[in-house]
Amino acid sequence: MIRAARVTDVAALRAIERAAGEPFRAIGLDVVADDEPPPAALLAAYVAAGRAWVDERGGRPVGYLIAEVVDGCAHVEQVSVLPSERGRRIGEGLVEHLAGWARDRGLPALTLTTYRDVPWNGPHWVRLGFRELVVLGPGLRAIREQEAARGLDVWPRLAMRRELAGS
Repeated sequence: MIRAARVTDVAALRAIERAAGEPFRAIGLDVVADDEPPPAALLAAYVAAGRAWVDERGGRPVGYLIAEVVDGCAHVEQVSVLPSERGRRIGEGLVEHLAGWARDRGLPALTLTTYRDVPWNGPHWVRLGFRELVVLGPGLRAIREQEAARGLDVWPRLAMRRELAGS
């Protein structure tokens, strides 16, 4: 069940993020596994702004998504799912929920940044209809610069976009 995140979920969101980072260690991306989740205050701000959702199963969050509006599009700031829940299309459901949110606001597309060659990143997003962006708007350029400054560019990264029909 996808629902709006609550402030009481923030600790669970941080735990989901830590757990979701661990599989990156197995492919040599310790920088991702060691990257701290967003601070509780920042996650609470997403909740307060109505831009945070969770997928709840068995009475607990098992995945979450936080979003921004960047360059006039709904931007997937973060989507994470507990590794034990992978394969159940939880992340996809959260992204589709965001697509509905974006359509309701007249936004034309979804955007995100990700690792090009990590199987559960770049290739996964292509299967969900995202395409690589060659020219980035100022907001996405700023995000990519922040990612590079955090050391996340140890593997090739890219920005992607998925057009929304009916927007």
